[in-house]
Amino acid sequence: MGTQSIEAFLAGVAGTKPGPDSDNFLHGSSPGNLGRRRNLELYLQEMLERRPKVLLLGEAPGYRGMTVTGVPFTNPAMLHGRSNHFGLFGSGKGYALPADAPALAAEPTATVMWQVLAELDFLPLLWSAYPLHPHLPGRPLSNRTPTAAEIATGKPIWLALAELFGVESVVAVGNVADRSVRASGRTAPKVRHPAHGGKARFRLGLQELLAAGIDD
Repeated sequence: MGTQSIEAFLAGVAGTKPGPDSDNFLHGSSPGNLGRRRNLELYLQEMLERRPKVLLLGEAPGYRGMTVTGVPFTNPAMLHGRSNHFGLFGSGKGYALPADAPALAAEPTATVMWQVLAELDFLPLLWSAYPLHPHLPGRPLSNRTPTAAEIATGKPIWLALAELFGVESVVAVGNVADRSVRASGRTAPKVRHPAHGGKARFRLGLQELLAAGIDD
């Protein structure tokens, strides 16, 4: 996949129409959304160089994570801190927090995700079943489970990403991702979502899949 394909994919995500209680934080030409889109482009370009064979499909961006940074399963500290175990993110890579980024506590799911991936020395491509931010009515600084319609909206987007990167396997992280995978007609293993105390089972699930050769 070339740079033009990444740009076309980003344009598709940015043009996705949100529902009444969800936000597209990549849409339009506001400085904040442009910055988030640029961060996502940098992530996809970095991942393109790594040629991941596995797509780890989560649920949806959270208001303390990708909604702020533009990058799946990250929080602001990751973008400006030291490079992680895989040499991703960190200062000097071009990532920048939008000026409109709110001062919020770090997204805990992102921290757990990267801790486990580092422990297993496993670097998949990360994405979500619904790529926009679903929130409670009138409360943009909240999270909620995507609806069936939102999951349907996200399905062709992650399928396009998987095709563009040529990934060989998809792993559903939690029930929402599992429903999206099954709706696509594909089969994929499912692991526990790392949120809400799920770290140990999430790690064990990935460990078992790696032992079975999912990333070979």
